[in-house]
Amino acid sequence: MYADERLLMSLLRSDLRQERDRLLGASGGGGDFYVPFWEAAKRHVAEHSDLRDEVIELIARNPRRERLYSALRDGFLSWWNEARRQRNEPLELKQETVRAVFQVEELGAEVRVENVLAINVSDHSSRIIYPYFVEDPVLQDEAARLGLWLLGQALPDYPLQDVRILDVMRGDAFALSDAPLQGNEELLFHNQYNRVLTRWRALRPEYGLE
Repeated sequence: MYADERLLMSLLRSDLRQERDRLLGASGGGGDFYVPFWEAAKRHVAEHSDLRDEVIELIARNPRRERLYSALRDGFLSWWNEARRQRNEPLELKQETVRAVFQVEELGAEVRVENVLAINVSDHSSRIIYPYFVEDPVLQDEAARLGLWLLGQALPDYPLQDVRILDVMRGDAFALSDAPLQGNEELLFHNQYNRVLTRWRALRPEYGLE
């Protein structure tokens, strides 16, 4: 949503090519390389493995992603080590899976919240960490604010002050104190979603899609 026009069109074209290829029965192309990294990061938090070692293995399996895997590793460890230093108390991975689907009926939109990193802290509260993996655009305050609002809508059982959005590559976590809600988040979401949807629909005929 917060990509500039050039990047947005590039992302939409990539999405439409993938949709066309799926309809034609073409194979996927390797899958999402973020997923194995994030699973490795969770194992690091649980102290079941060392993320540095796991990233070496991930790069060995997918050498073309060496730069990105290395950036994700460094950003995550920078954030995680600082989080542990600031609290100076045990932090442990929650056992239950945190996921949700948020329906926006006015737009016919469905926002899926999954792959959350949920952590228990010693005061019996939680930290709900939602990852932002993308290299470009960098996560800015307004986008983080909109993301926090969406997470609050999707996960009403968790206090929003316990929710964070982590820009993994840069090791920056956004909380309500960093990006406080201003009351116009629903309007922002509708406007940004419609901006993307309008361009996506306009491009579909170029790819033989209705």
